[in-house]
Amino acid sequence: MKEVVMLEEENGGVVDPRLQAIKAAIRVVPHFPKPGIMFNDITTMLLRPKVFKDAVEIFVDRYRDLSISAVAGVEARGFIFGPPIALALGAKFIPLRKPKKLPGEVISESYVLEYGTDSLEMHVGAVQPGERVIIIDDLVATGGTLCAAINLLERVGADVVECACLIGLPKFKGGCWLNGKPVYVLVDCRH
Repeated sequence: MKEVVMLEEENGGVVDPRLQAIKAAIRVVPHFPKPGIMFNDITTMLLRPKVFKDAVEIFVDRYRDLSISAVAGVEARGFIFGPPIALALGAKFIPLRKPKKLPGEVISESYVLEYGTDSLEMHVGAVQPGERVIIIDDLVATGGTLCAAINLLERVGADVVECACLIGLPKFKGGCWLNGKPVYVLVDCRH
């Protein structure tokens, strides 16, 4: 399996029109949340039901025959894509949340950010050893959050099949593995 796959490359250079529509529907907000950042805002895509549905269907088509047991969504935008993908696959949805957002017993994984540290948490027992899991988020930038998600799930015995993101920064276009797992990206980020 190719490390980071974009449908433009899968189709021999022919760009899938759904991907063109997805990319066009993502708004770029300059200098947000700080100067120099070109924020790729997916909320404008969510206002276009056909485009949103196409994005979900592309993911579902990729994973339909891979015996996926669970879809783990990274807070918060992974919660937008994860549940419809999970439902279409007949899989459960596992929310990976920021600290102190889940009631009950949790397991956590800390990771380093550009400006500090953060953690992801999930309920103890949310995934069983050997269950095949995909991790979904809206964007991969440095890969730190996805690596933490992989570590968290693997600590409890999950078989992480792949990480899937709507948007990837240019450095991910040529291919990338995070913690030994492939990353699948629909479109590169807009500038």
